[in-house]
Amino acid sequence: MSVIVTDTGFAPDDWQGGFTPLAEAGPEPTALDLPDDTDPLTLADRLANVAMIRVDFPVFSNGRGFSIARELRLMGYAGRLRARGHVISDQYAMARRSGFDEVEISDNLAARQPEQDWLFRAEWQNFDYQARLRG
Repeated sequence: MSVIVTDTGFAPDDWQGGFTPLAEAGPEPTALDLPDDTDPLTLADRLANVAMIRVDFPVFSNGRGFSIARELRLMGYAGRLRARGHVISDQYAMARRSGFDEVEISDNLAARQPEQDWLFRAEWQNFDYQARLRG
């Protein structure tokens, strides 16, 4: 099982469409699973009908998924974007700033880092260095 983390806390997964691994995706997938070594530019002509993209974080020390999310948003992807795997609560603000809408974590991680740890970082818009510079 897994837990979905958003700015409002923990929730069950409401996505019912399933995911297609990028390597198996045809020309019109509705939801993609991306490995952490994906070059987002290779998806430029395939994003129009993709409702959901889930980016894998195999270990918490691998931040390539943040770059993938940022590039997808800069390319104009407006669908739902989810980080999945070893994202820890300390990384939640970075995940949101880079373009993720939500984070999917295991039940084990949710037990070790309870909801209040994630909610502590839910006001991610107000505490970056740019917000401090704006006063």
